[in-house]
Parts: sequence; structure tokens; C-alpha cells
Amino acid sequence: MDTRSLAVSMNTNFASFDLSRHISPLRSTKLSPRSIPRASASISTTNSETSPSGNAINSEAISVKPVYVPTPPNRELRTPHSGYHFDGTARKFFEGWYFRVSIPEKRESFCFMYSVENPAFRKRLSPLEVGLYGPRFTGVGAQILGANDKYLCQYTEESHNFWGDRHELVLGNTFSAKPGTRSPDKEVPPEEFNRRVSEGFQATPFWHQGHICDDGRTDYAETVKSARWEYSTRPVYGWGDVGTKQKSTAGWPAAFPVFEPHWQICMAGGLSTGWIEWGDERFEFRDAPSYSEKNWGGGFPRKWFWVQCNVFEGAKGEVALTAAGGLRQLPGLTETFENAALICVHYDGKLYEFVPWNGVVSWEMSPWGYWYMTAENETHMVELEARTNEAGTPLRAPTSEAGLATACKDSCYGELKLQIWERRYDGSKGKVIMEAKSSMAAVEIGGGPWFGTWKGDTSNTPELLKRSLQVPLDIESVFGLVPFFKPPGL
Repeated sequence: MDTRSLAVSMNTNFASFDLSRHISPLRSTKLSPRSIPRASASISTTNSETSPSGNAINSEAISVKPVYVPTPPNRELRTPHSGYHFDGTARKFFEGWYFRVSIPEKRESFCFMYSVENPAFRKRLSPLEVGLYGPRFTGVGAQILGANDKYLCQYTEESHNFWGDRHELVLGNTFSAKPGTRSPDKEVPPEEFNRRVSEGFQATPFWHQGHICDDGRTDYAETVKSARWEYSTRPVYGWGDVGTKQKSTAGWPAAFPVFEPHWQICMAGGLSTGWIEWGDERFEFRDAPSYSEKNWGGGFPRKWFWVQCNVFEGAKGEVALTAAGGLRQLPGLTETFENAALICVHYDGKLYEFVPWNGVVSWEMSPWGYWYMTAENETHMVELEARTNEAGTPLRAPTSEAGLATACKDSCYGELKLQIWERRYDGSKGKVIMEAKSSMAAVEIGGGPWFGTWKGDTSNTPELLKRSLQVPLDIESVFGLVPFFKPPGL
């Protein structure tokens, strides 16, 4: 897609969101208490005490002190592709990370999004470099979509203070260091981070902290001036059945630079404890449902959709849903695109996986406000429907044509219904495995142009690709025999 078509997709795309049309919402639900004991979340805005960032907090609020645990070298539930995938070459490349914490008691979520673009160039390209490599966008971005769909973004064109672990989900960046200190280049204890970093972040599978300030670049959404957070996480689901080796979300080809961008859910479900200061409010939580994923490659799909939820009513224990699809470019000299999609649910320790190589995924997506998907494999069938009357918030994505630019739209107030059945021998629905609903689904529409409802399916997935993805190839074990050739990030 050239720059002009991207501009059309972003501008006419958002103009085509018909926010005035009426969408009949699913029945609004008040979430019942979850099966895992948790103290009530709290919000404070009074001036009884002062928080570390100088914001006022309530002395009667529950004091939540998360416990830091360093990332062990061989942790349970680690997924493939947890590490940083940059290979050191000058090819066009981005990597992005997404962390979400949901607070059911307040029906609020916080979505943290980090991205690095073309890290082979640590700052804006010189005229000579542009002549040698072509136009490139560089830099590091940190975005937060938080309570009340408010937004915050901090961005720099330089990436010399960004770091990521080649083999583990450990990353960070310093936008501004404390006077007289050096920026960290690896995971450090939280006290040391606070001594050395004025504005920045660090994230691991077990710990997440940071402080960023809005840079004034956003005039299209309601923003907050700053955010500060510290919370710990206990992973519950990686990507696969509990107690088994975790899987690559997109199969073994994700280890190679084809079918980009690649995508990996790093933690389908976890429980987080800590606090988030959001403007002049402070949110504290215990065992809040959390989630993390990442993507990387040369660029985003042409258009895509996404639904994710970890807070449900009607199902026992921890449930995690991730569903998405897009129009992605196939390898080759010509611009050939294919439909790709999946619906995956972790429930009762098991992954119910519906992907193009074990069945067919179908969808009906409006430009905004309605998401509907069905899928089946040899043993099960699934259906999900999500709606929202919220206007949503435009978010930025690292595009190859325009850098970190508004390219998608999100809300964390989706009304969702999810059903899974056993599949009978004749292809009809059998026993109900799960039926649940939520009023806290994260929903997204991206890319474009979106001229109307998009109906599609994965029935035309090339047979050769299906068969290759069905091969039980353990790429990590293969490269374990020849570690010198192991790709970064795997």
C-alpha cells in the first residue's frame, strides 16, 4: 500500500464510521463476583496524601503493594516468540507489544501499547541514509488507552534508549533519565528503575512499571497529562493447554520473515495486582484479569479486526478470548492478499483453537460497532457477537507509510456473547461447552479503507499452507540443535 492509499484508509476510514446509527446492544450485565477472591478495586481523588507522582490520593484507599519477582531463565507458560525479534539488519521492521489490565469492579480497563520502528537507525535518517535505504520512520512510542476511553501518547524519534531481551518478554525504554544517571539497558529492580528513570517503562511477564507524559500530539481524543503504574502479574494461561508445551499463535512459519506481520499471544490470561495513576485518579486492584500479546515484521495488514476479553459472566474460573482477522499480503513480487483469522478460547485449562489450518473461520464486520464471527474444527464449534454504542478512540500503529499514525479504533466497552459447542458427526451443534457474556470486551477495527460491512472467511486458504501448518514441527527444538542459527525472538 502506498502513502496515498494509507492516507485514504485512515481518513476516509474514520469518516466512514457511522457513529450516529443505532446499534441494538446486548443486554447490559452487571458482572458477578469472580471465583478467585480479590479485594475490591479502589479509586481515589481526594488530597489526604500524596502519591509518588505528586498526585493526591485517599488515605482510606486500600494499600496495594505489588511484589517484584525477577524473570527466571526457564519460566513456566513461556510461549515461543516471547523475545525481541530485531535481527540487526536495515530491512523495514517494527515490533509492538500490548498489555491489558481489566478492573471488573469498576468496568474499566487499561491498555498499554509500546512500539519500536526501524531500530537499525537510532535516530531520524540523514539525507545520505535516505538515499541509500529509502524513507524510513524511526522511534519509540508508548500509548495508553485507559479509564473512560481517555488516551495518552509519548513518542520519540530516537531509539537508543530502547532495549529488549532476545529470548524473553522483557523490554523497556527511557524517554527521560534522572539527572546524573544512565538509562537502564536491561531489567532492573523497581527501586533502581525509579532512581534512574524520570519518564519511561519496563515490562516483563511478572512485572510492569512506568511513568509517561502526554506529548501534546493528540488533538482528536480526550487525553490525560500523565500516567504512572506498578503492578505484578501471575500468568494463568500462555498459549496452549495448561501443563503442556506452549504454542506459536500463527504456527511454525512465524519463525521466518514471511506472512508478515507475525502475531503472538504471550499471555492469554493472568492475574495482576498493583496500582495505576491515571491523571488525577489512582486505581488499585488485586488479581485483576490481564493479557499480553505482540506483533512484528515489515508492516501491518491492509485491514483488520480484533476482539479480546478476560472478564466474563456465566463461566466458572478463568476464561480468555482472543479473536482476530485481517487481509495480509502473501510473499511474492505481486500484491496478492489473503484472508487470515482465528478464534481461540482458553477455558478450564484447555485451549479451544479455531484456525484456518484446522477448520474454517467466518466473519461479518461493520466499519464500527458490530463484530460477528463463527468457526468450527473437527471437534467443536464457536460463535461470538460483540457490539458497542461507544464512539471509540483512534489509536496509533507503526505503519511503514506514515510512521506511528492513527490507523485503528478501539473501545474497551464491548458487549460480548460467546458460545462453544461440541461438534456432532453430521456437523451440527452438540453439547454446550460454554456460554458466557461480558460488558468489558476490547474491540478494534483497523486499516482500510472500510466502505461497508466486510463479510469473509478463510475457506480459500491455500491447501499447501494448511498442510504445512498441520505438520507438528517444533521449531524451538530444531534450532536448539543449532543455536547459532536460531532466529532472534524465538
